[in-house]
Amino acid sequence: MPAEPARHRRPWPLALLRALRLLGHVLRGLWTVRRHFPRWDEAERARRVQAWSAQLLELLGVPLRQQGEPPPPGSLVVANHVSWLDILAVDAARPCRFIAKADVHRWPLLGALVAGAGTLFIERSSRRDALRVVHQAAERLRAGDVLAFFPEGTTSDGHTVLPFHANLLQAAVVTDAPVVPLGVAYRRAGDAPGRRHDAPAYVGDMTLLTSLWRVLRAADLEAELRWGTPQRAAGRDRRAWAADLRAEVARLAGLPPPASPAGAGTGGD
Repeated sequence: MPAEPARHRRPWPLALLRALRLLGHVLRGLWTVRRHFPRWDEAERARRVQAWSAQLLELLGVPLRQQGEPPPPGSLVVANHVSWLDILAVDAARPCRFIAKADVHRWPLLGALVAGAGTLFIERSSRRDALRVVHQAAERLRAGDVLAFFPEGTTSDGHTVLPFHANLLQAAVVTDAPVVPLGVAYRRAGDAPGRRHDAPAYVGDMTLLTSLWRVLRAADLEAELRWGTPQRAAGRDRRAWAADLRAEVARLAGLPPPASPAGAGTGGD
């Protein structure tokens, strides 16, 4: 990725200071999860997660813009996936119980925080584990939780929406729960408003620390969430529904529509 012009980058001493404040915020969050979460109810945990996520975005210097209505209780959110920053942006707008790949649980510090927030972890290579998580997700939807996951199964470069995996949609099919499509985008503020920003992209061989440093150095970065209209399966099987949702998520994120026709290229189960 090309280097940013100096006017779009924070001086490294300022970025380093933000990084130190960020570390303190993460450690305080970890202490809160371990010390207080066990005795708080779900509503209080959600309030704390939302406040903590919003404060972390502020420490990163990333304003959050959103359009549309956040999801109602008992719904499933599906979104495109660009960066680790996506989870923070969503939780700052509307706390969700995420479904994430098991690798996230092993991240230093952040893995414990994500687990403490009630994330459901899935071994994506295991069909048996996927079935287990579908059952768990269905239970949580019936209980009124808002669940969220990234059907692409991995991060993209932010310029396209990868094929959707359909298996976790089965939880919404069997419970007749609404699914809310969400478009995630990162934009430039300042002298180039509206242009897509590549700093948060977390793809290929990039490490988490490298990605974090790129975000800390970006002086003109803002996150954008566009919530779509809740929809139900309405007779569609999960693969057809995944294809329709992929097209809607791309539209909401301001990205080109998927080239594959409806019902194809959903990435299977």
